[in-house]
Amino acid sequence: MCKTETKVPSYVVESTAAEKMTTAELFAAVNANSDGLTSATVTQRLAECGRNAIEVKTESSLKKFLKYFWGPIPWMIEIAALLSIIADDIEDFSIIMFMLIFNALIGFWEEHKASNALDALKKGLALKARVLRDATWQEIDATELVPGDVIRIRLGDVVPADCKLIDGKYISIDQAALTGESLPVNKKIDDVAYSGSIAKQGEMIAIVTATGVNTFFGRTAKLVSQAGNISHFQQAVMRVGNFLIALSVILCVILSVVVLYRDHIATGDIDIKKIVQLTKLVLILAIASIPVAMPAVLSITMALGALAMSKKKAIVSKLQAIEEMAGIDILCSDKTGTLTKNELSLDEPVVFAAADGQDCILAAALASKEENNDAIDLAIIGGLKERSTMDSCTQLEFTPFDPVSKRTEAQVKMSDSKIIRYTKGAPQVIIEMSNMDAEQQEKASETVKEFASRGYRTLGVATSTDDGSTWIFSGIIPMFDPPRDDSATTIQQAKEHGLQVKMVTGDDIAIAAETSGKLGMGTHIQPATDLFANSSPDHLSDRIAECIEKADGFGRVFPEHKYGIVKALQQRNHIVAMTGDGVNDAPALKQADAGIAVSGATDAARAAASIILTAPGLSVIINAIEIARQIFERMTSYTVYRIAMTIDIMVFVVLAMIVFPKIPGTAIAFQPLTAVMIIILALLDDIPIMTIAYDNTIIDPKPVRWNMGKVLGLSTTLGLFAVLQTFGILFIGMHNFGQSFMGATIGLEHIQTMVFLQLVVGGHLMLFITRTKKLFFMPPWPSAPLFWAIVGTQLFAAIMCGFGWLVHQLPWQLVGVVWVYNLIWMVVLDLVKIVTNRLMNHHSIHQRNFLSKLQRSLHHHATD
Repeated sequence: MCKTETKVPSYVVESTAAEKMTTAELFAAVNANSDGLTSATVTQRLAECGRNAIEVKTESSLKKFLKYFWGPIPWMIEIAALLSIIADDIEDFSIIMFMLIFNALIGFWEEHKASNALDALKKGLALKARVLRDATWQEIDATELVPGDVIRIRLGDVVPADCKLIDGKYISIDQAALTGESLPVNKKIDDVAYSGSIAKQGEMIAIVTATGVNTFFGRTAKLVSQAGNISHFQQAVMRVGNFLIALSVILCVILSVVVLYRDHIATGDIDIKKIVQLTKLVLILAIASIPVAMPAVLSITMALGALAMSKKKAIVSKLQAIEEMAGIDILCSDKTGTLTKNELSLDEPVVFAAADGQDCILAAALASKEENNDAIDLAIIGGLKERSTMDSCTQLEFTPFDPVSKRTEAQVKMSDSKIIRYTKGAPQVIIEMSNMDAEQQEKASETVKEFASRGYRTLGVATSTDDGSTWIFSGIIPMFDPPRDDSATTIQQAKEHGLQVKMVTGDDIAIAAETSGKLGMGTHIQPATDLFANSSPDHLSDRIAECIEKADGFGRVFPEHKYGIVKALQQRNHIVAMTGDGVNDAPALKQADAGIAVSGATDAARAAASIILTAPGLSVIINAIEIARQIFERMTSYTVYRIAMTIDIMVFVVLAMIVFPKIPGTAIAFQPLTAVMIIILALLDDIPIMTIAYDNTIIDPKPVRWNMGKVLGLSTTLGLFAVLQTFGILFIGMHNFGQSFMGATIGLEHIQTMVFLQLVVGGHLMLFITRTKKLFFMPPWPSAPLFWAIVGTQLFAAIMCGFGWLVHQLPWQLVGVVWVYNLIWMVVLDLVKIVTNRLMNHHSIHQRNFLSKLQRSLHHHATD
């Protein structure tokens, strides 16, 4: 944006003014010419007007940090600290404030790391622009453009700045996001194009009139920071968080009501200090049970996943896509460049009106544009034995290939000054537009089919000497794009991962079936043009959706068909990934659960996609799916652990205080944990939880989906058994109260410290149980960060209790008793986990079989 908002440089021209000027007047206004700006002028204008970007206001680090002290959970901690001052408990106040600041520091640091990691990844996604500078065409970052630059805009480009079109035949631009127009607008010379709009067809040269905040977009856009869509898994985890908060609040209310009535209202002994202490205890208990670390765990896990995927050549632009990738069961993949090498080589042309094979290739070469670096154009030009004939001709106009017309066309001035038009493209299109008798048409069609059956791609070539009124069919050029060396292996890996890969290609059915068969993907290829003949992609019948589901792939696919294929598969309850590279793929990429822009995709496709590949081939996607499934396992482990621990702490403390108001057989009031112990317990829990993002996990061989019933069933079972485990240590303490046990006389403080140590040790050992579906001692073993975080907190808790730091000192022999007790229970809980999983799996199989039988029965009755 310009550094001085009140004074805009004279060479900046608003789009409305630019539209009224002639090209000559505009060049004069921006002080430039058709050769482009010089490097010196660009440097000066960048200094005067700044980069071609809109300044996005970001929060300061201090403001981000202070946010961790504002909100429902921080308020509860702050109220507890205030109550500690009222009760004159300076020690409790100090520890509570330490907990508050510690949580803020941990959350801020992890958010900061995640944000920096993602910013670094997205630097590789900056928009590019083709610009003429110092009389040479070059590619630069779009942010480096300045008013007066001459740029080239072509199919799939996001227009990088406000500009006026000065050369070229036409261009079709989608500016719906800026102007609200529902259809693309056809532009010609002297029209203006707006920054942020998307080129749908054609190619033209333009001169930049305004950049940054001076553009149409910059003046009208409201910059609103919006959170990304929350994925299915995140929604489920958040629901679990809400469930835990509700459970904690309900139990705290029950505890408060029971204790207040029993100890104060019923006895008439209203002790304000004791009520304040109870209130503080209840608040701290709720804080310890609420999943404070959940947002940090989510962000760390997602950011680490994004970094891991970037090392595998997949850049994540929308974090939630990582989670969606874990559940994908169908991948719709482009053929060219993804399954094949996209390295076309020519075979001998089949000649019709052309003099010979080289004459046919020359006609196709004259309908090509070398500087566009199109793979087909380069293959055609490379097939010429002599380039001198082509070099002696002058291309006057060129219309590039677009998905609608499916051909290129050029007007060429020959060496003898004759003006001839040449076109090349899809054989069906070229055959239909050429003047041929029925016999010749049939011969051409049969030739195309014969090449297709051998896996060849073909181009039709035609010539017109009357400015396109009639076309003479020159011939057919066969080309072959062999499968990538790793494609067959990758497809097999995809099948082993429970993934079905469906080929999606604009090529003919025969070509698609040949390539698909070679790669082991099946040969049942459906023609998309027939499937969607009379149907809207948004309103597909069940019959068409079923046909799409059963197909191995699709040929003759137009861009709008991709969107329909995704919708149909989602209608059949599949989680779908779709690859794409063109601007017209954007609707399908957005509709897919995971839109994947392949290597070399257009700016528009990359903007619509949630994952951008920087290396060709499907193996990158398989790697991304493996990482996503590992992340899913980590998040599931965290969720099961957190629910079980909340049930253990909350249910135990509430039941213990209600059932045991006093030590049995004594008049001593009983409280199983002190407020300080609960605070320390919450702090020690957060440390190993953070490291679960680094854990080693299995890669599930099948797509994984969130199963709330299964997670709640397992976590609740483990939580209730953990309550029995904690009551067991309480029983040991109470049974030996006032007596000598293991060389120590058991007092109230000993019981509290034993319960505290039990919750720390038992809780952290439960992480070893929930992190795997197998027995805890079987591979994959815990990662070093997780293992040492758990061991470290265990040792710290043992030393705290052994030396009496912040808790009552516990004799070392009792520390040993608690440890041995928990190791025994660890085996018990692990067996409980195995049995519970098997019972739930057995129930799920029976349920699926029942539903399958019911569905078949209903179908049978319906057909009768």
